Amino acid sequence: MAGPQQKIMFGFSLDLGPLKEPLGFIRVLEWVFTIFAFATTGGYSGDTKFNVTCPKQEAQPVKAEFGYPFRLPSHPFEFPNCTNPDHSTKMYLVNDYSSSAEFFVCIGVFGFLYCTATLVLYLGYQHLYRETSRGPVIDLVITGIFAFMWLVSSSAWGKGLTDVKWSTNPENVVKTIGACTPGLCKAVQFPNMGRLNASVIFGFLNLILWGGNCWFIYKETPFHKPANPTVSADDGAGQS
Repeated sequence: MAGPQQKIMFGFSLDLGPLKEPLGFIRVLEWVFTIFAFATTGGYSGDTKFNVTCPKQEAQPVKAEFGYPFRLPSHPFEFPNCTNPDHSTKMYLVNDYSSSAEFFVCIGVFGFLYCTATLVLYLGYQHLYRETSRGPVIDLVITGIFAFMWLVSSSAWGKGLTDVKWSTNPENVVKTIGACTPGLCKAVQFPNMGRLNASVIFGFLNLILWGGNCWFIYKETPFHKPANPTVSADDGAGQS
């Protein structure tokens, strides 16, 4: 039967001290910027607008909507029929960029969950984290993997966002629509991409934070400072 000291050793003990150290403080920053990264991407929706001016008719606005995960052909829009004004034709934006967007959001969600778990460990079970070298070593490996994944996912999403901008640019949209004969369609409103630009910035900020945090976690491992430093010959002679 476990004694009182064992229960205290393995029980939750809140200590905010690690937040004053780089190890805990940087983890909080990672937690915040990870939320910003996947939230600015996953919740995005926008639209692109252009006008269609049929002969002897007033200009008719056309709005093509799109959003995360940026499977552009999944959002049809109505295109006016110049020969039969009472009917319209369904048109679609082209190309699918969901793979890079979903990969980026997936890394963000898993990073958020890992940050949450390690913060609970730092603040409530610090004695267990530092009791053996296994905790810091595992933490170092996983943090290093996340740093690499932020590099890959942010680069992929950055390229994907560039392609999304091209495909949703109203000037390019009217070029891809066969019914838009010269002079018939005119770009009106470009989609607002500021939020998506911020998501890429947050992705690379996470790369810097997670990569830099590897150093502070490394200092907690026996690779940086041996757990049991050897006693030199001079020290041994002095103690005898």
